Amino acid sequence: MFPLHRPRRLRQNAQLRRMVRENIVTTSDLIYPLFAVPGESIAKEVRSMPGVYQLSVDKIVEEAKEVYDLGIPAIILFGIPADKDVDATGAWHDCGIVQKAATAVKEAVPDLVIIADTCLCEYTNHGHCGYLEVGDLTGRVLNDPTLELLKKTAVSQAKAGADIIAPSGMMDGFVQAIRVGLDEAGFEDTPILSYAAKYASAYYGPFRDAAESAPQFGDRRTYQMDPANGREALKEIELDIAEGADMLMVKPALAYMDIIWRVKEATNLPVAAYNVSGEYSMIKAAALNGWIDEERVVMETMMSFKRAGTDLILTYHAKDIARWL
Repeated sequence: MFPLHRPRRLRQNAQLRRMVRENIVTTSDLIYPLFAVPGESIAKEVRSMPGVYQLSVDKIVEEAKEVYDLGIPAIILFGIPADKDVDATGAWHDCGIVQKAATAVKEAVPDLVIIADTCLCEYTNHGHCGYLEVGDLTGRVLNDPTLELLKKTAVSQAKAGADIIAPSGMMDGFVQAIRVGLDEAGFEDTPILSYAAKYASAYYGPFRDAAESAPQFGDRRTYQMDPANGREALKEIELDIAEGADMLMVKPALAYMDIIWRVKEATNLPVAAYNVSGEYSMIKAAALNGWIDEERVVMETMMSFKRAGTDLILTYHAKDIARWL
């Protein structure tokens, strides 16, 4: 008779548990989001995201230096322009706020990887992710004309110093359009991190405060994915891979770990998960009220993303995690 196996034997002390641990979170997994605004010496805390700020370019540079010193390899830049218009001019103009921030960070911290969020909702005067049919108040974005704006935006961001382009608008064919645009402009080696499975989620609420990007009417359900669908995510990633994506993202993360797992099983590409604003703010609110142990809950959450198959984690907790590690 074989002796009874006792799994608890390998849990007896911290060193044993460490030795047999299947997943680990490191600073190399982390990407820190930053929100750039015009002006100087601006650090305005986002009301619904304690510890997260809208920052002028000089403050973005200070944050970038701190992030790099903490061992975090990358940031992702979002922009809030001074003016918005129907053509999303602030997204693709060479003097756009993300372009200015990317150039300044690259000059100050050349080894830090800069990811540019490539979307239009922060820059349009209606808050949707592209051109709309004249008079249409449903939020249906015109796909192909919007691709041209995304292409222009990606090329402008790469010229400004962005190391990775991260399109998030969920337009059909957006990866291919951006890949063609980058290649034609001489940026053949600039990778694309596609928001391949981006859901129309209620978890984005605080982000819309941070990025000032809430739709003025309608919603984004005509282009972002239905939270009820899983197989559709696999179709989206298949299309993005065929169009030239180098990395894939699932957004949000916490309520979509089944999708992370399915995406990881379906591809050999690196998979990123965006630990979005609502997920962050729920933990922060509970911690500020003394209801949870913030460090333990955050680290358990990060470990769950890794266990689900995530290679990279975009998270507002990144600096805290780096300090705790």
